[in-house]
Amino acid sequence: MLTIRELENRFTYHKPTGKNQVKRYEEIRRSALNFAEFLFEFTPESREQSLAIGRLEEVVFWANAAIARNE
Repeated sequence: MLTIRELENRFTYHKPTGKNQVKRYEEIRRSALNFAEFLFEFTPESREQSLAIGRLEEVVFWANAAIARNE
């Protein structure tokens, strides 16, 4: 069950800490960009291509949120 503390964590700015967070954020974005470029090159321009790349943006968001919210 969702708690007030969890809500506050979701809607609070999380400044990067030591733990190489910034480096890991950058690596996640770099890896996603590489895959996005692969999708762009190997799939036809279409709604489906756009959705796939959009979902990849969501992956980056949630992966970075996992780091920010839980460390």
